[in-house]
Amino acid sequence: MLGIKTPNSAKNISLLIIVALIIVVTVSRNSQTLVRAVVGQEINLKTAGFSEAETEHYKIRYTSADQEYVDMIGVVAEDAFSSVCQEFERQPVNKTTIVVYPNSESLARSFGWDKDEKAMGVYWGGSIRILSPRAWIPGSDWADQFESEGPMVHEFAHLMVDEITRGNYNRWWTEGIAQYIEKKITGFEFADPFAEGQELEYYPLSVLEKNFDQIDQQIAYWESLKVVEYIAQQYGEDSLFSILEELGRGKTMSRALTGALGVDYKTFEHDFYQSMGKQ
Repeated sequence: MLGIKTPNSAKNISLLIIVALIIVVTVSRNSQTLVRAVVGQEINLKTAGFSEAETEHYKIRYTSADQEYVDMIGVVAEDAFSSVCQEFERQPVNKTTIVVYPNSESLARSFGWDKDEKAMGVYWGGSIRILSPRAWIPGSDWADQFESEGPMVHEFAHLMVDEITRGNYNRWWTEGIAQYIEKKITGFEFADPFAEGQELEYYPLSVLEKNFDQIDQQIAYWESLKVVEYIAQQYGEDSLFSILEELGRGKTMSRALTGALGVDYKTFEHDFYQSMGKQ
């Protein structure tokens, strides 16, 4: 599944990937493995002209325009690997491919998105695609900003969610977990859509689950983080990882949450809404 660091959502994926994934899910019980294989092949084809560098845990593909940034991207990526894996108390078996795109248009094109679709980073099928820091950080002193505000921690957290759940998760949950881990490690948080006194709004969890990309994205991302923070505060942070493990056993989100927290899903939802009203 997609994991995106941006208040704007992805709306379309290339026809090639969609067709391939339909075949994969239809013919395989282990769809996550084949999804990653399909995406890996697609990346190999589309980045055949890119250069490649390796670090301990990554393969980084890039164009000549970003040659001078590669070493620092590798350093920041390795720091993200260490920090995120420490939070999850595990690490992926294989090296992760990072593809550095020189501009927003080329990143969008890699997914078949509209050219105006913006993202700093996207997790998809075992790989991380990022926008070159050259394209969004002014000046030459970019390393600190790339580490604190860039996409590496967020996208690697998405990868770990995918690893643990074996691909069995939905968008609001992975976005909530990725934001929670990112906030804990770097302090970065998307802007609160209600910070200036606007009336508080939120969606039923069923709407987040079924229509995440069609609803107000600022609220959807904000609420996803709020649910995860609520669980951590009320049931303990370990419960977040218990839910991930339950999802990894093939349970639905509602059953995974009920099994991990020991509370009926409707009761949980009601209590969460009650807590929101008290803010």
